[in-house]
Amino acid sequence: MKVAVLSESSADEAAVQVLVGSILGREIQIVSVSARRAHGISGVFNVLPAAFKELHYHTDADGVVVVVDSDHLPIHEERHEQPGGADERCRRCKLRQVVSRVQGGLRAVPGRSPLKVAFGVAVPIMEAWYLCGTDPRVNEATWKLGLQARSDPYTKLALKKGVYGTERPSLSLETQRAITEAQRLTRDLPLLERLFPSGFGALAQDLRRW
Repeated sequence: MKVAVLSESSADEAAVQVLVGSILGREIQIVSVSARRAHGISGVFNVLPAAFKELHYHTDADGVVVVVDSDHLPIHEERHEQPGGADERCRRCKLRQVVSRVQGGLRAVPGRSPLKVAFGVAVPIMEAWYLCGTDPRVNEATWKLGLQARSDPYTKLALKKGVYGTERPSLSLETQRAITEAQRLTRDLPLLERLFPSGFGALAQDLRRW
């Protein structure tokens, strides 16, 4: 299966590729996009429309996976799935809205099936996923309680230090650790789904519908 992966850094994209292949239970071939983009959340949202069109018209990709961080924004909830219930601040809702708008303007390509799409939102950042199973404090429920109380149970810098041993890792270290932790997580995906249901669990559900 040919898949494009968009995330906030090349290190996170490398980890997502490992997780996607494990969820799908098959070997995947990565399809790259030519659109230039900056790192971070704005880079993903800025490039997504052009990247989706490129993948649709100019590649033989079967699907695209988009994974971003939630940061301090609302976590996706079941009520967001109801008609008119989408939350503009929720990044899963926002990703779906962007892709829906792009899909609505695409013309059919003979012999080309519509791109499959899967969205994941790491709560609060990808490093929380990387710590799954190694730090019992780190999970979506704990972070959600912190959002409600306006008191973070841990900082994003603390999560980074927990994964990399430093708050300012090099890209090579980020990539190495991201891949290593993703490979570890593939041995217990149900745990990652249970502790991060709105972000990783929803991503896994999207992919299993492919």
